[in-house]
Amino acid sequence: MHVSVPDIEQAITFYSTLFDAAPDVVKDDYAKWMLDDPRVNLAISSRARATGIDHVGIQVDNPDELAELATRLKTAGSKTFDQAAATCCYAKSDKSWVTDTAGVRWETFFTHGEATAYGEDEAIPDDRACCAPQPVAKACC
Repeated sequence: MHVSVPDIEQAITFYSTLFDAAPDVVKDDYAKWMLDDPRVNLAISSRARATGIDHVGIQVDNPDELAELATRLKTAGSKTFDQAAATCCYAKSDKSWVTDTAGVRWETFFTHGEATAYGEDEAIPDDRACCAPQPVAKACC
């Protein structure tokens, strides 16, 4: 789950208290917990998006599991957006995105490395997605 927050420091304190654990990754604009009990992968960021749930996801352990999930979604008639070697959230991942029937964006992903930058992946066709480019402000009206 990825939650956009207005104040990263305040959110880190809150979630660290809730989980009784420090984040596994901390950056100026991002933090992530990878917990075993309860089994949770929670990321937060202050990336100038609307506050609240940005997207939810399913993390898999290998590329075959990712392909299986994407195939299931496509079989069900859902349109997916697949990405290979995306740099997002300080990680390198292969992904498959889908929007559910309620409009919630789901990311299925296999992470295969770390990245030194948050990442701005211009290939994602929805500005609500994790690493979609920020909209450009227009100088008119």
